[in-house]
Amino acid sequence: MLVDKLSLPNREQALAGRDTPIELDNVHHVSGRPMKPPFSKDDSKLETILLGLGCFWGAERKFWNMPGVYTTAVGYGAGLTPNPTYEEVCSGLTGHNELVLVVYDPVILSIDELLKSFFESHNPTQGMRQGNDTGTQYRSGIYYSTVEQKAAAERILSTYQASLRAAGLDAITTEVLSAPSFYYAEQYHQQYLAKNPNGYCGLGGTGVSCAI
Repeated sequence: MLVDKLSLPNREQALAGRDTPIELDNVHHVSGRPMKPPFSKDDSKLETILLGLGCFWGAERKFWNMPGVYTTAVGYGAGLTPNPTYEEVCSGLTGHNELVLVVYDPVILSIDELLKSFFESHNPTQGMRQGNDTGTQYRSGIYYSTVEQKAAAERILSTYQASLRAAGLDAITTEVLSAPSFYYAEQYHQQYLAKNPNGYCGLGGTGVSCAI
Protein backbone atom coordinates (compact mmCIF):
# COMPACT_ATOMS: atom_id res chain seq x y z
CA MET A 1 0.00 0.00 0.00
CA LEU A 2 1.29 3.43 -0.96
CA VAL A 3 1.35 5.62 2.15
CA ASP A 4 1.02 9.40 2.06
CA LYS A 5 3.09 10.35 5.09
CA LEU A 6 1.86 13.95 4.90
CA SER A 7 -1.77 12.98 5.51
CA LEU A 8 -3.30 11.47 8.64
CA PRO A 9 -4.73 7.96 8.18
CA ASN A 10 -8.36 7.12 8.90
CA ARG A 11 -9.42 4.27 11.19
CA GLU A 12 -9.65 1.83 8.32
CA GLN A 13 -6.07 2.61 7.28
CA ALA A 14 -4.57 2.73 10.78
CA LEU A 15 -2.52 -0.16 12.15
CA ALA A 16 -4.18 -2.31 14.78
CA GLY A 17 -1.56 -1.89 17.50
CA ARG A 18 -1.70 -3.94 20.68
CA ASP A 19 -3.03 -4.03 24.24
CA THR A 20 0.37 -4.27 25.92
CA PRO A 21 2.34 -1.05 26.60
CA ILE A 22 6.02 -0.80 25.79
CA GLU A 23 8.13 -1.78 28.81
CA LEU A 24 9.96 1.04 30.55
CA ASP A 25 12.26 1.09 33.59
CA ASN A 26 10.65 4.39 34.66
CA VAL A 27 13.84 6.18 35.74
CA HIS A 28 14.69 9.48 34.07
CA HIS A 29 18.28 9.23 32.83
CA VAL A 30 19.08 12.85 33.80
CA SER A 31 17.12 13.48 37.00
CA GLY A 32 16.54 9.96 38.31
CA ARG A 33 12.88 10.80 38.84
CA PRO A 34 9.93 8.71 37.63
CA MET A 35 8.65 9.21 34.11
CA LYS A 36 5.27 7.64 34.89
CA PRO A 37 2.78 8.70 37.56
CA PRO A 38 2.97 8.99 40.46
CA PHE A 39 5.76 11.41 39.70
CA SER A 40 6.32 12.74 43.21
CA LYS A 41 5.08 12.51 46.78
CA ASP A 42 2.44 15.14 45.93
CA ASP A 43 1.42 15.12 42.29
CA SER A 44 -1.35 17.63 43.07
CA LYS A 45 1.31 20.37 42.95
CA LEU A 46 2.36 19.39 39.43
CA GLU A 47 0.77 19.85 36.01
CA THR A 48 1.32 17.92 32.80
CA ILE A 49 1.22 18.95 29.15
CA LEU A 50 2.08 17.14 25.92
CA LEU A 51 4.06 19.00 23.28
CA GLY A 52 4.91 18.07 19.69
CA LEU A 53 7.64 20.06 17.98
CA GLY A 54 9.46 17.69 15.69
CA CYS A 55 11.78 14.78 16.45
CA PHE A 56 11.27 14.06 20.13
CA TRP A 57 14.98 13.48 20.83
CA GLY A 58 15.84 17.15 20.57
CA ALA A 59 12.44 18.30 21.76
CA GLU A 60 12.75 16.56 25.12
CA ARG A 61 16.16 18.11 25.75
CA LYS A 62 14.60 21.57 25.35
CA PHE A 63 12.59 21.00 28.52
CA TRP A 64 14.29 18.68 30.99
CA ASN A 65 16.70 21.38 32.22
CA MET A 66 14.14 24.19 32.49
CA PRO A 67 13.72 25.39 36.10
CA GLY A 68 10.36 24.15 37.32
CA VAL A 69 10.23 21.07 35.07
CA TYR A 70 10.00 18.06 37.37
CA THR A 71 10.36 15.29 34.80
CA THR A 72 9.95 14.54 31.10
CA ALA A 73 9.39 11.57 28.83
CA VAL A 74 8.88 10.95 25.13
CA GLY A 75 6.12 9.01 23.48
CA TYR A 76 3.35 8.93 20.94
CA GLY A 77 -0.10 10.48 20.94
CA ALA A 78 -2.90 12.18 19.00
CA GLY A 79 -3.25 9.20 16.69
CA LEU A 80 -5.29 6.03 16.34
CA THR A 81 -3.08 2.99 17.02
CA PRO A 82 -2.89 1.78 20.65
CA ASN A 83 0.61 1.19 22.05
CA PRO A 84 2.45 1.72 18.76
CA THR A 85 6.11 1.01 18.15
CA TYR A 86 8.50 3.59 16.76
CA GLU A 87 8.61 1.76 13.43
CA GLU A 88 4.82 1.79 13.22
CA VAL A 89 4.66 5.52 13.95
CA CYS A 90 7.27 6.17 11.26
CA SER A 91 5.20 4.18 8.76
CA GLY A 92 2.62 6.97 8.68
CA LEU A 93 -0.15 4.49 9.51
CA THR A 94 -0.79 5.30 13.17
CA GLY A 95 -1.60 9.02 12.99
CA HIS A 96 0.50 9.63 16.07
CA ASN A 97 2.70 12.61 16.78
CA GLU A 98 6.09 12.35 18.48
CA LEU A 99 5.43 14.01 21.82
CA VAL A 100 7.21 15.19 24.94
CA LEU A 101 5.43 14.75 28.24
CA VAL A 102 6.39 17.74 30.39
CA VAL A 103 5.60 17.53 34.11
CA TYR A 104 6.15 20.87 35.81
CA ASP A 105 5.50 22.95 38.91
CA PRO A 106 3.36 25.94 37.81
CA VAL A 107 4.49 27.92 40.85
CA ILE A 108 8.05 27.88 39.52
CA LEU A 109 7.42 27.69 35.77
CA SER A 110 4.38 29.43 34.32
CA ILE A 111 2.54 27.95 31.37
CA ASP A 112 3.33 31.15 29.44
CA GLU A 113 7.09 30.64 29.94
CA LEU A 114 6.79 26.99 28.98
CA LEU A 115 4.91 27.76 25.77
CA LYS A 116 7.33 30.56 24.92
CA SER A 117 10.11 27.98 24.92
CA PHE A 118 7.94 25.63 22.88
CA PHE A 119 7.25 28.17 20.14
CA GLU A 120 10.80 29.51 19.98
CA SER A 121 12.35 26.03 19.83
CA HIS A 122 10.87 25.04 16.47
CA ASN A 123 9.16 26.40 13.38
CA PRO A 124 5.41 26.05 13.97
CA THR A 125 4.48 26.99 10.40
CA GLN A 126 5.67 23.88 8.57
CA GLY A 127 2.68 21.55 8.70
CA MET A 128 3.56 17.86 8.60
CA ARG A 129 7.29 18.33 9.00
CA GLN A 130 9.99 20.00 11.00
CA GLY A 131 13.11 20.94 9.09
CA ASN A 132 14.33 17.92 7.16
CA ASP A 133 12.07 15.56 9.13
CA THR A 134 8.95 14.91 7.08
CA GLY A 135 5.79 13.10 8.15
CA THR A 136 2.69 13.42 10.30
CA GLN A 137 4.66 12.47 13.44
CA TYR A 138 6.63 15.73 13.19
CA ARG A 139 3.68 18.13 13.27
CA SER A 140 3.48 20.95 15.78
CA GLY A 141 1.00 20.40 18.59
CA ILE A 142 -0.02 21.50 22.07
CA TYR A 143 -2.13 18.98 23.97
CA TYR A 144 -3.45 20.58 27.14
CA SER A 145 -4.66 19.03 30.39
CA THR A 146 -6.24 22.12 31.99
CA VAL A 147 -8.47 24.96 30.82
CA GLU A 148 -5.74 27.40 31.83
CA GLN A 149 -3.27 25.67 29.52
CA LYS A 150 -5.78 25.79 26.67
CA ALA A 151 -6.43 29.50 27.17
CA ALA A 152 -2.71 30.26 27.34
CA ALA A 153 -2.00 28.21 24.22
CA GLU A 154 -4.67 29.99 22.19
CA ARG A 155 -3.63 33.42 23.43
CA ILE A 156 0.10 32.97 22.87
CA LEU A 157 -0.43 31.32 19.49
CA SER A 158 -2.45 34.32 18.35
CA THR A 159 0.17 36.79 19.57
CA TYR A 160 3.04 34.82 18.05
CA GLN A 161 1.16 34.53 14.77
CA ALA A 162 1.17 38.31 14.46
CA SER A 163 4.92 38.38 15.12
CA LEU A 164 5.59 35.69 12.53
CA ARG A 165 3.43 37.45 9.94
CA ALA A 166 5.35 40.66 10.54
CA ALA A 167 8.55 38.71 9.88
CA GLY A 168 7.17 37.40 6.59
CA LEU A 169 6.50 33.84 7.74
CA ASP A 170 3.48 31.66 7.02
CA ALA A 171 0.50 30.81 9.21
CA ILE A 172 1.01 28.69 12.31
CA THR A 173 -0.10 25.08 11.85
CA THR A 174 0.15 24.07 15.52
CA GLU A 175 -2.85 21.99 16.60
CA VAL A 176 -4.23 22.79 20.05
CA LEU A 177 -6.20 19.84 21.42
CA SER A 178 -7.17 18.22 24.69
CA ALA A 179 -4.47 15.79 25.83
CA PRO A 180 -4.94 12.39 24.18
CA SER A 181 -3.77 9.00 25.43
CA PHE A 182 0.00 9.07 25.76
CA TYR A 183 1.94 5.96 24.81
CA TYR A 184 5.50 5.91 26.16
CA ALA A 185 8.21 5.38 23.56
CA GLU A 186 10.85 2.69 23.77
CA GLN A 187 13.50 2.93 26.49
CA TYR A 188 16.29 3.92 24.10
CA HIS A 189 14.36 7.00 22.98
CA GLN A 190 13.99 8.34 26.54
CA GLN A 191 16.46 11.20 27.18
CA TYR A 192 18.26 10.08 24.02
CA LEU A 193 20.52 13.11 23.70
CA ALA A 194 21.70 12.76 27.30
CA LYS A 195 22.78 9.21 26.50
CA ASN A 196 24.09 10.18 23.06
CA PRO A 197 25.39 13.78 23.28
CA ASN A 198 26.37 13.83 19.61
CA GLY A 199 23.08 12.34 18.46
CA TYR A 200 20.79 13.81 15.84
CA CYS A 201 18.73 16.91 16.60
CA GLY A 202 16.91 18.54 13.69
CA LEU A 203 15.11 21.26 15.63
CA GLY A 204 15.52 24.91 14.81
CA GLY A 205 13.44 27.94 15.62
CA THR A 206 12.39 30.81 13.40
CA GLY A 207 14.53 33.38 15.17
CA VAL A 208 11.38 35.36 15.97
CA SER A 209 10.87 36.08 19.67
CA CYS A 210 7.63 34.90 21.27
CA ALA A 211 6.41 37.68 23.54
CA ILE A 212 4.47 36.77 26.68
